[in-house]
Amino acid sequence: MQWYFVASLLTVLTSSQGILTTLSQSNGGYKYDYATVPFLAEVFKLLVSTVLLWRELQRLPSPRMTTEWKSIRLYPIPSIIYLIHNNVQFATLTYVDTSTYQIMGNLKIVTTAILFRLFLRRKLSNLQWMAIVLLAVGTTTSQVKGCGEVSCDSLFSSPIQGYMLGILSACLSALAGVYTEFLMKKNNDSLYWQNVQLYTFGSIFNMARLLVDDFRGEFERGPWWQRLFYGYSITTWLVVLNLGSTGLLVSWLMKYADNIVKVYSTSMAMLLTMVLSVFLFNFKPTVQLFLGIIICMMSLHMYFAPPNVLVDLPLTVKTSLDSAIEVSADQKTES
Repeated sequence: MQWYFVASLLTVLTSSQGILTTLSQSNGGYKYDYATVPFLAEVFKLLVSTVLLWRELQRLPSPRMTTEWKSIRLYPIPSIIYLIHNNVQFATLTYVDTSTYQIMGNLKIVTTAILFRLFLRRKLSNLQWMAIVLLAVGTTTSQVKGCGEVSCDSLFSSPIQGYMLGILSACLSALAGVYTEFLMKKNNDSLYWQNVQLYTFGSIFNMARLLVDDFRGEFERGPWWQRLFYGYSITTWLVVLNLGSTGLLVSWLMKYADNIVKVYSTSMAMLLTMVLSVFLFNFKPTVQLFLGIIICMMSLHMYFAPPNVLVDLPLTVKTSLDSAIEVSADQKTES
């Protein structure tokens, strides 16, 4: 399976996530407990990965599975980072408005690239760095509203704590993604075995969150397992399946591609969601949206296109490259 097919599918599923979540609302609210959705998505991913691992074990040779505790103990860390990240997100929203929060969220594009370079030692060319900055600029441009609106004035009027928490949130999001890629690539273990470990701990942490919510609410609505499926509709189940399938695709990209591909997929999904909202929810397109799409497409081309497509090489360099290719082809023929 080619990475660009998986990335495209991830873009489509991610863009439909917000749309399905909106459609699952009733009278502007949720009849179901939204905290149960991530838990059921983790269980879905765990079940799918377990079945795929079982099928893989029926074949020869058997897949590689590291069962040492010193390896397994690393897999709860992404769940812990995401748990901290979720709390930081809520804290950030107490200081800044939603528009400012969404715009600041684009910082994770740049922080992911920085941690990608520092921790995974992956070198990026100057053109690729420029493309990543352009991607952040493009997604931000698409989200900025007209300067005649009040929200535009509030963009730089939030307390300093809000901006600091926003930066911390971007760093935590990037750290979780980069660390997950490190886990998936640190050995040649089966992807499904690695998923089973990730999603087992993910299910446990999400269950713990539901239990903590019960204690905070003093079990006013009863224990979480009694309301697990309460208020669920077909659309709600589609949200669960969508979220679970998105997670499985992300783990595949972490194993066989990298974080930057995931960043581009999710960024393009955000733009696709805005475009689809024009037709589904009478969302009014803005000049900023069209400019953002153009900038992001330029960024996509700059990052993934070969350098010789982006830069006009001198004729002498082109000739030497062609000669080198011909020599290489002749050597392969002779051998």
